[in-house]
Amino acid sequence: MANKLPATVGCPTELTLDVLSGKWKTIILARLKSGALAYGELRKSIPALSDKMLTERLRDLERSGLLERKSRRADGGGRARVIYALTARGRSLRPVLEALFAWGLSSAPQLGIKVRMLED
Repeated sequence: MANKLPATVGCPTELTLDVLSGKWKTIILARLKSGALAYGELRKSIPALSDKMLTERLRDLERSGLLERKSRRADGGGRARVIYALTARGRSLRPVLEALFAWGLSSAPQLGIKVRMLED
């Protein structure tokens, strides 16, 4: 369940961290920053994330206005496929997400941590 945001914050950074709080939210946003993905694609790109948690986090991010669900018909006119895409507010986080990525990538060796990039 999404945290209720406070009516007042002492610092804009506090608001940003409140909106992005939760281990998986920034990971989901980072996966979506390059383009929209279907649920299954998201699930595959974050193997440690359970279906239940992914569903909860997607709902939280949608309620926060950072992503939206879109329905697309398959080429053959079959069942509609739900995809998730960043909204304008979500896309505005790209520089933040890229900075977090760069910091993690450069800091990992200094901290003795191996980064295992997943293939697309």
